[in-house]
Amino acid sequence: MSPVDNYDILIIGSGEAGKWLAWTTAEEGRRTAVVERKLIGGSCPNIACMPSKNVIHSAKVRSFISRAAEFGVDIGSATTQMSGVQARKRAMVERERQAHLNRFKATGVELIMGDARFIEERTVHVDLVDGGNRQLRGDQVFLDLGTHATIPDVPGLAGAHPMTHVELLDLERLPEHLIVIGGGYVGLELAQAMRRFGSQVTVIEQGKQLAPREDPDVSAALLGLFRDEGIDVLLQAGLQRVEGESGVAVRVATHGLDGERAVEGSDMLVGVGRTPNTMGIGLEDAGVKITDSGYIAVDEHLVTTAPNVWAMGDCAGSPQFTHVAFDDFRVVYDNLHGGSNSTAGRLVPFCVFTDPELARVGLNETEARLRRIEYRLLIMPMAAVLRTETIAEPRGFMKMLVASDSDEILGFMAFGAEVSELMAAIQTAMIAGLPYTALRRAIFAHPTMAEGLTFLLRGAPVAASPL
Repeated sequence: MSPVDNYDILIIGSGEAGKWLAWTTAEEGRRTAVVERKLIGGSCPNIACMPSKNVIHSAKVRSFISRAAEFGVDIGSATTQMSGVQARKRAMVERERQAHLNRFKATGVELIMGDARFIEERTVHVDLVDGGNRQLRGDQVFLDLGTHATIPDVPGLAGAHPMTHVELLDLERLPEHLIVIGGGYVGLELAQAMRRFGSQVTVIEQGKQLAPREDPDVSAALLGLFRDEGIDVLLQAGLQRVEGESGVAVRVATHGLDGERAVEGSDMLVGVGRTPNTMGIGLEDAGVKITDSGYIAVDEHLVTTAPNVWAMGDCAGSPQFTHVAFDDFRVVYDNLHGGSNSTAGRLVPFCVFTDPELARVGLNETEARLRRIEYRLLIMPMAAVLRTETIAEPRGFMKMLVASDSDEILGFMAFGAEVSELMAAIQTAMIAGLPYTALRRAIFAHPTMAEGLTFLLRGAPVAASPL
């Protein structure tokens, strides 16, 4: 048996929360090790957030080219070269990877590449990527295990070898006809991008609307966008079976309101959710319990059921955003230094990087009604914002929920160009506890997208329909 190497801080996984905790504790002089099986820095800089937004921006450039005459530009014909799209993305990923390696080295963190499995409390056996093995023990252990794409149990689906976002974002060819399973955020972003590159695209969603968690008017706006861009959308379409092989030819049988239907395509992308990476690593031997859904059981301070063991990020059931994982790091770090930070009551913003964007913070109407929270509503089309005139992007709308018995801002949603930045102003006001009337007195620069708040807030909020 290999000797056990002891560390002050042992972190399994180098994702957003894990890497920041490692860098910070190592800079404070604590002996810190991180075990990472493959993706240095986690999924965000390698296969998820950053690469997807890189590719999506290339698709936006392609869209601008197709509209060049609208802006008075004559560029002739243009075709998509996926090898060039991938070269740009891979160059960015390599820069990110090297920046992470440099940071690990500069802070003194020992980065150990291999697969870890717990063999007892706070002790792991690691099969090293380069061969051999080690045993590591931490005085304090932190789990940043992440998640992976879920493949539903549908006859023939696994055997068809469908792509997840990982494989799609690495394609150097353009699918002739991409079938996207799932109308959530991942499916929406990548379906639009591939359509703009030139693929025929069909989206199959088993729910009654795209973006199932959003208000019906938001989902309707997304549906209108997709249909305008030539994307075929099937709603309330349950998967019956899949035949063929993605990358060659696939056939998807669905059953919906109109009965059975078959969709034939060349490639398939599955984007229906995430599964935590908590199986097969010996958590039971470490005294770490998991929930019925497979996530690590934690309290509001991200403490697990095992002494001196914490979990952070997706594997702890936190909202699956990189910015939330970073906040998980802050919660844990603050508490290690005598604080009392908590995940309770966090105000979590999010953005869907379709074009135009969808951004939201706080409650939407659907959530307010489910919670039986009475509210008033301010709503305005994006076309009323003068900035949209200058950039020829009038699609969409914004709306704000205000408490029925006070001027508290309960939530804000915007579907339109550049709205991810606009949302930050509302989030800041909500954190500060400012009433919407305080923003109404603000002077926003002209012509910016934020100036739209001037006109949104001029009116009196109208009572919503009864709960």
